[in-house]
Amino acid sequence: MTAITSHTASARAPPAGVYTPLVTFFNTDESLDLPAIRSHALRIAQGGVAGLVIHGSNGEAVHLDNAERQTVIREVRSVLSENGYPKLPLIVGCGLPSRIATVRLTKEAKEAGGDYALVLPPSYWPGAMTKPVILDFFENVANESPLPVLVYNFPMVANGVNIDSDTMIQLAQHANIVGCKLTCGNLGNLHRVASHTSPESFAVLSGKAEFALHGFVGGASGCIAALVNIAPKAHAALFRAWTSGDLKKAKEIQDLLSDADLAQSKLGVSGLKLAVSKYFGYGSGIARSPLQKGNETTLSAQEAQLSKLVEFESSL
Repeated sequence: MTAITSHTASARAPPAGVYTPLVTFFNTDESLDLPAIRSHALRIAQGGVAGLVIHGSNGEAVHLDNAERQTVIREVRSVLSENGYPKLPLIVGCGLPSRIATVRLTKEAKEAGGDYALVLPPSYWPGAMTKPVILDFFENVANESPLPVLVYNFPMVANGVNIDSDTMIQLAQHANIVGCKLTCGNLGNLHRVASHTSPESFAVLSGKAEFALHGFVGGASGCIAALVNIAPKAHAALFRAWTSGDLKKAKEIQDLLSDADLAQSKLGVSGLKLAVSKYFGYGSGIARSPLQKGNETTLSAQEAQLSKLVEFESSL
């Protein structure tokens, strides 16, 4: 196993705050809907987020080839630069089943304009993913990646592979591993990692809006949540309330986000895109097969909670 290199003064963690795992819009023939992708990225940036995440789980990264991945990164970087957000950080999903393929994606992400690489653990052979294997994989990816690496722990999409807090704390010592996204939902795991790392060199980011405030209390420096696709301003307001010490206001906003997050979780990726299209006037609920198009009836059943959030978003 490759030796872990300690953090150096040059290591840079993503800035604190709220991040959006951007959905990817498609045309009726399932080709990339670039105008909608650009419109969405700009609206989210204008909402006061700390950065954008491209090619995460909600971005249907597994449905894109490498050239399409680069196209999306370039288009997002382009629309941000053209509208006054040239330095907004872009975290790019780069996880693939092998080290070689993952490193290749990190290099392509950097060439296209990405700032950080978000990497899932390999999961095709989950029984082989022991702690030494996971450590070796991430250390070697980090050694070769031209981008700082964030470790992505999401057992639901990784065949049950879970990175425990001890392993994450050990990975945090590597000079080019600068954070983690914890969509596992284990707040104890989050708290332990945050309490044994420094936010200046290792950003602990929670992975769902329903426990964003809980994550901040536990030491998270930020949150990456699907619901931010609908309401970036509301999530940014939560973060401001927390950092300013207004816990009462933060809890009020969290109450709204928790209800809305449960609603959006019932929609699926395509339903989330359909909601964005309905409320903001661009894109559609089309996903790439085998995922089905967003269902209007399903969306209507969740509109009570989502409409409250959109109304609050419009007031900010």
